[in-house]
Amino acid sequence: MPRPTNKPQLLEAAQDQFDKLWTLIDGMTEQDQQAEFLFEDRDRNVRDVLIHLYEWHQLMLRFVKANQSGDVQPFLPAPYNWKTYGDMNVGFWQQHQATPYGDARRMLMNSHQQVMAMIDTFTDEQLFTKKHFSWTGTTSLGSYCVSVTSSHYDWAMKKIKRQIKALKEA
Repeated sequence: MPRPTNKPQLLEAAQDQFDKLWTLIDGMTEQDQQAEFLFEDRDRNVRDVLIHLYEWHQLMLRFVKANQSGDVQPFLPAPYNWKTYGDMNVGFWQQHQATPYGDARRMLMNSHQQVMAMIDTFTDEQLFTKKHFSWTGTTSLGSYCVSVTSSHYDWAMKKIKRQIKALKEA
């Protein structure tokens, strides 16, 4: 799927990849959905992957809300940057080790809807014109949106497919 370049493509790609993610997960048994991954990884099960997506949605929602309110903030919260965001992801993982799988599902379902609604409030120009907003730096708001939706859902599906394959081989 080509990278979206306008609002309708962005919304379609985000929803399509999200739906594919749930089709993949819902095709697993409940036991497999909650099983530990059979390979070394930061994310150790499907819940961890769902929480990762949820937390990145939260980053996006906070980023847009703060900046639209005039509180200029970077996408990644201090002390993180694009070289150290892996540590932030580990923090998300640690923070949610007691989060039940069912809660992670619901949290992600809700945050996806919030991100989609947020995207829908912007025009094509606002989403896809580089530097339209000073707070997006040299890129576009749409690029951030693609990253936290369709591209991130694709990442999640690859990880879950790796687990499905490992389970079949076990």
